[in-house]
Amino acid sequence: MIYLDNNATTRVAPEVFDAMRPHLTDEWGNPSSAHAPGRAARQAIELAREQVAQLIGAAHPTEIAFTSGGSESNNWAIGGFLEQNPDKRHIITTTVEHEAVRSLCEHLTNIGCEVTWLEVDRNGEFDLDDLRKALRPDTGIVSVMMANNETGVLFPIREIGRVVRENSDALLHVDGVQAVGKIPIDLKELPVDLFSISGHKFHSPKGVGALYIKRGVVLPPFVIGGGQEQGRRSGTEAVPNIVGLGRASQLAKEFTGHDQIRSLRDRLEDQVLARFPIAELNGAASREKRLPNTSNISFAGCDGSEIMMQLDMAGICVSTGSACHSVSAEGSAVLQAMKVPNAIAGGSIRFSLGRYNTTDDIETTLSALVRIVGSANRQLAV
Repeated sequence: MIYLDNNATTRVAPEVFDAMRPHLTDEWGNPSSAHAPGRAARQAIELAREQVAQLIGAAHPTEIAFTSGGSESNNWAIGGFLEQNPDKRHIITTTVEHEAVRSLCEHLTNIGCEVTWLEVDRNGEFDLDDLRKALRPDTGIVSVMMANNETGVLFPIREIGRVVRENSDALLHVDGVQAVGKIPIDLKELPVDLFSISGHKFHSPKGVGALYIKRGVVLPPFVIGGGQEQGRRSGTEAVPNIVGLGRASQLAKEFTGHDQIRSLRDRLEDQVLARFPIAELNGAASREKRLPNTSNISFAGCDGSEIMMQLDMAGICVSTGSACHSVSAEGSAVLQAMKVPNAIAGGSIRFSLGRYNTTDDIETTLSALVRIVGSANRQLAV
């Protein structure tokens, strides 16, 4: 199998599984217990907290609260702030956010909040002047992603934060789910108040993530109960998963293969665009403005779902966009927001590479595309 869908999820790294294994077998204490097994579990959690903090450049480990993943972190950041600040009912976000933010904001409009949706251009970027104009005295939170899950387009978080700070007292929440583990992040140097993480995007298990809560920012508890996670999220911690997230964070911090991933992505992207006249890149043309592992390419006039299925039959895993909509007949909301014409958007394929991909993977994929897209193109011509 050739796996080129790493923005959907990643395999659990062997090193991560090895770190988790003892906590699934012999070391099964409750981290809230005072005896030796409980203390050992607590120590493992706090080590993981330090490892996550180091990966994203948090100033202190206590700024990390463990969650079940990115969707929970996003919901807690936005919903928690609004719960605590009933006079701040205005939210600003973009039209290309992940469903965990976009659907939440749509829900919030039904219960009395007002949302300003910043539109993007064909490159998937928005105008900072639009953000500046949208800020109001009652703006409570601005929520933007660091990297788009479908196109890989990076938003300029430093500049966004500066605009928010200079023109309002709103908090800035960043959905960092697709960026963590793929590009360097140092939250000590960024004007960010809340930052969401999902472990399964960088080789830890599914079902674990974190929310960075900058010191001085207070959120109500997301789950009420026994007071775990410094009273911020009750419930007995999933020690094996948290340990896995910590070890994955350590691996990501030490990883030196980003240039290799970028090189493979560039080879795939260049060859597809060169070999197929009907191919068109979706997202910023400048690779510096996109994640180094992601390429979203449309084959105009073709059915992206059919191409994906044909690649799947050849043992090659890709997607047509967000995994959240991969079994839906709906078109990509991101490409729609970018105003990509339907004839182009309908033929989109997202290639997202990872640390385990090889040159042979890329060459095999290119050969398969020549056969699959070439056949589809001939049928269109007929």
